[in-house]
Amino acid sequence: MENKGKNIEQAQESCYQQWMSLQSKRVPELKQALAQRRTHEGTANSAADDNELRELTQNIIGDFKSYAGKRADLSHRCSSNYYAPSWNTPLENALLWMGGCRPSSFFRLVYALCGSQTEIRVTQFLRNIDGYDYLGSGGASLSDLTAEQLAKINVLHVKIIDEEEKMTKKVSSLQEDAADIPISTVAYSEEHVGEPNAMVDQALDKQEEAMATLLAEADNLRVDTLTKIIEILTPVQAGDFLMAGKKHHLSMHQWGALRDRRRRECIIDAGNDAGGEEEK
Repeated sequence: MENKGKNIEQAQESCYQQWMSLQSKRVPELKQALAQRRTHEGTANSAADDNELRELTQNIIGDFKSYAGKRADLSHRCSSNYYAPSWNTPLENALLWMGGCRPSSFFRLVYALCGSQTEIRVTQFLRNIDGYDYLGSGGASLSDLTAEQLAKINVLHVKIIDEEEKMTKKVSSLQEDAADIPISTVAYSEEHVGEPNAMVDQALDKQEEAMATLLAEADNLRVDTLTKIIEILTPVQAGDFLMAGKKHHLSMHQWGALRDRRRRECIIDAGNDAGGEEEK
């Protein structure tokens, strides 16, 4: 009988693919909810639309928490896979921090959207276009962040950067441990390179456990940061922010895959290896 079970890496990749599929599903849901809210701007239906957006954003936060929990469970069996996932593209892996994005990148996204949407509104004003028509419909968004909102976001940003730095120091210490006793001394003393060694296995198991703990802490920081940003924003702003984040994540994966395919199609002239000459 065929064994349909999965090894740990397959289970981790399956968890990731389910997460990406869910993100793809949430994008049109957010688009529809935002379009409906902007259509009803200034009407009695806007309050109901705001509640619908709040419910959707809470569901999305719940998605993230659930995904983080699944990663934590799977990482205790093999955490190193998450620090350079085989299911990611090289581009994505090059940008990873603690198995995912930096929580501080959420703030950069807020600032980027705020700036770009403000620029659109200024352009519309100069062209004497009444109202704001982001994504094809009216309504306020991140360009309407108040001074109070910006102050709260800035305070939170500073706090999260501090938390990131503390965690980065922890992972740096773990990386340095790989060059310490007993791993380095066993590697030096062994007659044959890479022979199985119980002492090394024990040390590496301990390191994997520590890396799993750090991954869970990083995921919790990501979830906590996202939740606190959403609490500062209005329902429409939160919807815009979440949709932008999801589209960014999905796009980076596709762009990374596209660049990977292009690299594979590049042929390096054997006579010019040192110079890096490429032919199409």
